[in-house]
Amino acid sequence: MSKLAWWTARPLLGTESLILACSLFFSFFSNAAFWHAAIADPLSQWRLALSLFIVVTAIHAFLLALVVNRWTAKPLLTVLLLVTAAATHYMNAYGVYLDVDMLRNVLHTDARESLELLTPGLVLVLVVTAVPVAALWRLRLRKRSLPRAVARRAIFLLVVALAGATGIGLSSQGLSSLVRNHREVRYLVTPANYIVSLFNALQASPPGAKRALLPVGVDARQATRAAGARPRLLVIVVGETARAQNWGLSGYARQTTPELSAVEGLLNFSRVSSCGSSTEISLPCMFSPFGRSDYDEKKIRTHQSLLHVLDHAGIAISWRDNQSGCKGVCDGLPTERLADSNDPALCNGKRCLDAILLKGLQEQLQSTAAAAADRVVVLHPLGNHGPNYFERYPSQFKRFLPACENPELSQCQRQEIVNAYDNALLYTDHFLASTIGLLKSEVDYDTAMIYVSDHGESLGEKGLFLHGMPYAIAPAEQLRVPMVMWLSPGMARQEGLDTACLRRTAGQPASHDNLFSSVLGLMRVSTRQYQPGKDLFSACRKPA
Repeated sequence: MSKLAWWTARPLLGTESLILACSLFFSFFSNAAFWHAAIADPLSQWRLALSLFIVVTAIHAFLLALVVNRWTAKPLLTVLLLVTAAATHYMNAYGVYLDVDMLRNVLHTDARESLELLTPGLVLVLVVTAVPVAALWRLRLRKRSLPRAVARRAIFLLVVALAGATGIGLSSQGLSSLVRNHREVRYLVTPANYIVSLFNALQASPPGAKRALLPVGVDARQATRAAGARPRLLVIVVGETARAQNWGLSGYARQTTPELSAVEGLLNFSRVSSCGSSTEISLPCMFSPFGRSDYDEKKIRTHQSLLHVLDHAGIAISWRDNQSGCKGVCDGLPTERLADSNDPALCNGKRCLDAILLKGLQEQLQSTAAAAADRVVVLHPLGNHGPNYFERYPSQFKRFLPACENPELSQCQRQEIVNAYDNALLYTDHFLASTIGLLKSEVDYDTAMIYVSDHGESLGEKGLFLHGMPYAIAPAEQLRVPMVMWLSPGMARQEGLDTACLRRTAGQPASHDNLFSSVLGLMRVSTRQYQPGKDLFSACRKPA
């Protein structure tokens, strides 16, 4: 056959043969992370490896056979090849697992986050994947009558099921041990992982209008302030991707919190664990009365949050966001999306620095001070959101050098990644110190600030980057977070708090589960949802 004839040839293939070919392609080229995690020594574990290969291929062939026919084959498999290539790229580059939580993160991300992940490495992977896609479209699929097509498909499904059973029988003991001891590896079997996780995520949160959140704490009542006492103002800063291991106040070798270290009366909680390893999990959880200790994702997502309880008590609430939203925590409450600002000093057309959250805040507080109502303001900064750590801080905070300035973290030395991350922490330190400075200048309120990060971050330890690992296997880097509190003298006096006692409390273990009751206690809100044992302030109140 001449070269031209080869180029113009259009092979004829049965749909079942195409399904099997695609399944083998996925097993060979799309599951490097799975094979690496499941098979430690291919030579000594050859039987398990062969068993897994047969089972993984059979699973994909069976699933594809349920939806692929002569009319849907080319468009459906094209999408699957391209999406699988992208999924494989991110799994290999960052060590992520495509479980339900990760797919929920993907579904709820915003355009800015998506654009930051469109890297040259991904483009190259998609260009390479264009080769099998082009080959797919050169094929001619054999036509069969409906009865014959149905019969062949039934036989194919039966054969695939038998092959899968044979694969299981080949190393049933090894498979059982793997499933029992490393259940998380199923989230690495691609593309089955993201297909099943996507289905489960959509089933839990179907598209369309959201149902109203079920009420929580409607019995909330706030204690009357003493005569002459000023209204309270609490600022809650929900940090993004700050990890305790790199927090200067908690003993990190570098001083990444120089400005906070100089703040008199600052309380640093050095042993705090997060509710999850991603914003999608941690944010609703930390504002929920159910929390991680009584974790029930459905209850958390379908019920109102701490902010609604405060609202029931008559406290003025506002949420100021420089990120991707409040994940339902502030539904129905006043919100400001400052990520869309166009301030040339703080925004570059793509993102805004976190200082945008403080712009206009003091004027806003002054304009409402006459109402003499207690207020809670939540600030949701961009913080250390990766992989573009280098875009989270202005040039004057570029102190640890050389800093990685490439979203393709694999193109940087690990120390360069850490340098960029630490520079972003320096800016978070400055942002928090500026927030405290604003609160110190308030003359109409007694003020306080609580800062806690939503989750941590992996910076290359054990080959992992970013965050979002399944909670059961998430490393400490993704689950240990910094938390600091600051109380003005007026707030401490009004609440009868022993600051020396609070400093001792700050050295004890704490978690996101403490936020709900601690805020209720600080704002003197009584409700059946309040748990004194989880209120970090309760043990340090002076007798009345």
